[in-house]
Amino acid sequence: MLSLRVRLLMWLMLPLSLYIGGSAWMAWHSARDTAELVQDRALLTSAQVIAGELAWVDGTLRAPIPPSALELFASPERDRVYYQVITEEGRLLAGPPDFPHPPLFPAVPPAYHTITFNDEPLRVVSYVRTMYDSGVPHRVAIVVAETMRAHDQMVTALWEPSLHRQIAMAALAAVLVLIGLTVELRPLIRLKDEVAGRSPQELVPIRAGQLQTELRPIVDAINLCIQRLSAQAAQQRRFIADAAHQLRTPLTLIDTQLQFAARLEDRAALADVIRAMQTSSRGMTDLTNKLLLLSQAESSDTPAFSRQRVDLAAVAAGVLEELVALAQRRNIDLGFECDAPHVWVSGNVELFHAMVMNLVDNAIRYIPDGGRVTVSITQDTAHSRLSVIDNGPGIHAEARQRVFERFYRNAAPGQEGTGLGLAIVKEIVTASQGTVTLGPDAQGQGLTVCVTLPLDIGDATHA
Repeated sequence: MLSLRVRLLMWLMLPLSLYIGGSAWMAWHSARDTAELVQDRALLTSAQVIAGELAWVDGTLRAPIPPSALELFASPERDRVYYQVITEEGRLLAGPPDFPHPPLFPAVPPAYHTITFNDEPLRVVSYVRTMYDSGVPHRVAIVVAETMRAHDQMVTALWEPSLHRQIAMAALAAVLVLIGLTVELRPLIRLKDEVAGRSPQELVPIRAGQLQTELRPIVDAINLCIQRLSAQAAQQRRFIADAAHQLRTPLTLIDTQLQFAARLEDRAALADVIRAMQTSSRGMTDLTNKLLLLSQAESSDTPAFSRQRVDLAAVAAGVLEELVALAQRRNIDLGFECDAPHVWVSGNVELFHAMVMNLVDNAIRYIPDGGRVTVSITQDTAHSRLSVIDNGPGIHAEARQRVFERFYRNAAPGQEGTGLGLAIVKEIVTASQGTVTLGPDAQGQGLTVCVTLPLDIGDATHA
């Protein structure tokens, strides 16, 4: 992978090279046109000088070649000069007979051409003069040609300095860009060194310092990531601390029971201790499962967590089927109401199952025998609402916010529980972009837990 300096330099040099190439091409054409203009004027002047020397002598047309007509072409390049003077009837008045002249009598004289003679390119002018003999016109063509050494030398002299200046300008631009990038990238290098030199526990925001405006969004994005990592690390530390604290008590109790059982000789008393140990073991298992579920609920609030389309009505119906036996043992009326056959939400089916299970299980556990628990699901154009309504003692207004805290219990003495049920519900609902509220029922009695979740609108047409 190429470095940033090289890539930026390539982006600069590519258009600059195209510009230099185009400019050099135009400069070469301009130099060529200038050299042709100079050479053409010299050829035309020479042809006009020769034409001026044409004369009738004893009824015969003569064409003497004055030296001045050829001196015009004197140059250090020693160009060769050719000429011909030919009448309209084809009589050669002057010049070599084998010269491959262009059209002698162009429609619009003078006419210029480039031809090859003796393996050398020649620039040729055809000039026509009309001579009169006793009132009879006779057209005479004067052809003058010159090799193009001086022409080519002039093109080079006019074109190369411009090309050299442009190449020097490109080289200077490349050097200045490399120096500028080196200077301007220093804050980014310092930022890299600062991030690389941090310890894993140093989750504090990065200082933007003198970083350029265009690079500040990168720092903001890194700081946002650091903030999320810090929150997640704090969450993990809190979870570990809570788990250690909560597991210490049942483990200590089981250890004490084991020590006590080791000293017992009475089999009846030993059986009682074993039953108590089994109860403690089940409680610790339930607590461990709740802690693992809480950890899963916390991790679900991340983009990497797998989500799918979930039928909330089907999940609630499945939970009620699992708890119907528990409700029947306590003579509790367990009901279910839903205004649609399917209620689609986005999330994780296992977590939604745990959410509904905790809500209904809490309602069944904390109401007297013979009570009533109703699960109701409604939906509008954008949201679904799952309500768990019971006619139990409810929760006092001052305790309704605290019940979502971990390990906070609002139960009567002797009632089982871990204090994690509503905390798990809160984490699952928050991760699903929903809300959960507590309050009495419509008659101001019991407890109603209402969970509001956004509908999965995109897949609703397939319901």
